Amino acid sequence: MAKARQVKLKLKTRKAAAKRFKLTAGGKIKRGHAFARHILTSKPSKRKRKLGESTLVAAGDVGRVRAMLPYGR
Repeated sequence: MAKARQVKLKLKTRKAAAKRFKLTAGGKIKRGHAFARHILTSKPSKRKRKLGESTLVAAGDVGRVRAMLPYGR
């Protein structure tokens, strides 16, 4: 009698997370800033300029983001 092969299931990527995060070449996770889409007239130019830059995900959140992106996007 032939032995049944066990199939390892593929993990699904969270599409919302895939659109929001990118992996750097070194394996860190980049993200964009919030609060930069509208009501910009009441924000100082310096703040708007800084909100346009991307930054790295905080160390405490990296595990959660990696779980949502099992294949590194």
